[in-house]
Amino acid sequence: MVQLQAGSESALETLVERWRAPLFGFLLRRASPSDADDLFQETWLRVVRARRRFDPRRRFSTWLFQIANNLCRDGFRRSGAAARGRAALAEAPSAGPPDPSLRIDLARRLSALPERLREVLVLRYYRDLGEAEIAEVLAIPPGTVKSRLHAALRALREAEGGGAP
Repeated sequence: MVQLQAGSESALETLVERWRAPLFGFLLRRASPSDADDLFQETWLRVVRARRRFDPRRRFSTWLFQIANNLCRDGFRRSGAAARGRAALAEAPSAGPPDPSLRIDLARRLSALPERLREVLVLRYYRDLGEAEIAEVLAIPPGTVKSRLHAALRALREAEGGGAP
């Protein structure tokens, strides 16, 4: 990223290639495939536009996913794309359980969660970010991340059993 800040075009190509799969996978879990394409491109446009504001002391991945997450949030608010995002979760390939029926059931349960709970689960378990990084990406306190993770996992367990634990 420091090279991109200095004006290197090849640095951008390297970053896009390195983060293509993780970023696109993240976007697919948050939006429909066609929206994910647009969000992917817009994320990189914003990276280039904001390159001067990137702080090299921060992790690039956290900054990148923060931009992508904000775009997803804006898209959900603006277009009512929440239903498309839930459908995309059910269709998206997952690093989750190998049994397809389990993966479909998990995607269904994830899609039923409110956006604020789903986003912490996706960042934690699909992007493997720590609680501090999630707090930074979502611009919320670490304690809020913990409480949302707890609430999301509880809601998933309740959906699995059909009632309260």
